[in-house]
Amino acid sequence: MTASWFLPVLLLVAVLGGLRARIDVYEAFVRGAKEGLETVLRISPYLIAILTATALLRETGLMDRITQAATPFLERLGLPGEAVGVVLLRPLSGSAALAAVRDVMQTAGADSRAGRLACVICGASETVFFTSSLYLGAAGVRRSRYAIPAALLAYAAGVAAAALAT
Repeated sequence: MTASWFLPVLLLVAVLGGLRARIDVYEAFVRGAKEGLETVLRISPYLIAILTATALLRETGLMDRITQAATPFLERLGLPGEAVGVVLLRPLSGSAALAAVRDVMQTAGADSRAGRLACVICGASETVFFTSSLYLGAAGVRRSRYAIPAALLAYAAGVAAAALAT
């Protein structure tokens, strides 16, 4: 079976299963769609906030200044200067981090240590703030007292492990 048939067949199996269980499939679909829209409305302010903050950091040049300031410190920890932008952007935005990876590839090369490190960091870590805003917002959590610091600590440990492994 080809991949293009997978979703239609899955949908058909779900509909047939619902009919077999004597469930009003259309009503269940509409109810699920309504709940999905309610979730989107509930989490959208959090997503807009994190995306706006990321765009402001990049467009104002503040991220470049932070990168320049952090580079000497992070180089002492074994991170190549070219990869510092990826390290700083990845917790905020996946697309911004991918753009930074592209920049590393263009400046240092794909086979360079910085290029490998940027790829490992981008591929093996999560966008902490984006994901946290999404999940905590969807769950209605107002105080994320330990979640964000723990996630950032795990991210830092992952970056350190990537720096040692590459």
